[in-house]
Amino acid sequence: MPIWKRNLIVCWFGIFVTGVGMSQIAPVLPLFIKHLGVTDPGAVARYSGFAFGITFIISAIFSPIWGAAADRFGRKPMLLRASLGMAIVIGCMGFAHHVYVLIGLRLLQGVITGYSTACTTLIATQTDKEHAGYALGTLSTAGIAGSLLGPMIGGFMEENFGTQNVFFITGLLLLIAFITTALFVKETFTRENKQVQSAKAIWTLIPEKSLTITLFVTFFVLSVALYSVEPILTVYITQLSHNLSHVALIAGITFSASGLANIVAAPRLGKLSDRIGAHKVMLISLITAGIIFIPQAYVNSPWQLMILRFLLGLTAAGLTPSVNILIKKITPSAITGRVFGFSMSAGYLGVFGGSILGGQVAALLGSRYVFIVTGALLLINAAWVYFKVYKKLEGKRLSF
Repeated sequence: MPIWKRNLIVCWFGIFVTGVGMSQIAPVLPLFIKHLGVTDPGAVARYSGFAFGITFIISAIFSPIWGAAADRFGRKPMLLRASLGMAIVIGCMGFAHHVYVLIGLRLLQGVITGYSTACTTLIATQTDKEHAGYALGTLSTAGIAGSLLGPMIGGFMEENFGTQNVFFITGLLLLIAFITTALFVKETFTRENKQVQSAKAIWTLIPEKSLTITLFVTFFVLSVALYSVEPILTVYITQLSHNLSHVALIAGITFSASGLANIVAAPRLGKLSDRIGAHKVMLISLITAGIIFIPQAYVNSPWQLMILRFLLGLTAAGLTPSVNILIKKITPSAITGRVFGFSMSAGYLGVFGGSILGGQVAALLGSRYVFIVTGALLLINAAWVYFKVYKKLEGKRLSF
């Protein structure tokens, strides 16, 4: 088996488990906070929201830092650091005896993140050009699937194994990711530029600054779109269900449908990007995803919504690989880790921003408008990508 393919398999498992570890706490948090002695419903909601969001905010801050470390010391050491650190921290959450201890551990989890950034950089720099789209497309499914399936997995584990064991099981999975990374990931690392340190110096080395910013914004918008419905999905399903039982389970399956579709479609769209150009796949995916969002506001049953969410996952699967492929091709290899670190920061901020946007739009206008606003946001981004990415690359006749 080629080294790049073996690395891809190990990194896929690690990123998937990391994504689960970041998101599985969402349905568990309120129950665990009650277990820690917080009884007031308002306080439970406030603590839950803060504990969930703080990890992504801190991750957005530290992701570029760990990306820089990956460029300086190698990607495999960052994989080992992040997987072992998260295994310990998430495992310790099961022993938390106070809500502030839990929040502190969630903050620490955000600090030690960086597994996804290092994996993306490793695969991007060590995979040959002919397989880059397929490899990055496959890798992108791991984080999205882990994040979207995480709440359902967390809820399943809580119901069957107990609240505390959710943290212990997730910590054990991350420990397995650490061991497999140590044993099977191979890296030939040569530090190419020992002088680049400051963000200003890094910025001067980026040849396509406008294009890079557009890609960051696109990744942010994609993350916002995927997570804008999370705060309102259960409520929306309840409105559609008309006394249907197992609302929470149906909501979890509906939310996860786009993640399952992403796993199916992303490798194939990655291969398509290799053939026709990542910028073309990205533009088509943005337009299609924006259009599919809008009819979700007008469905009459949860099953119709589930089908549309699955179709959304099929189209959105072309976005993350396209962004990563373009970043890889326009970024000098000496600073690839740092640039991917900033890209991951945009994604983490998008997860947090999407949750805020969905909640606020639903509170002001109603749940259905969340889908309309999100669809409009994707279509606006598509127009920007058309002028800033598609026309530019087509005009230059660059093979992206």
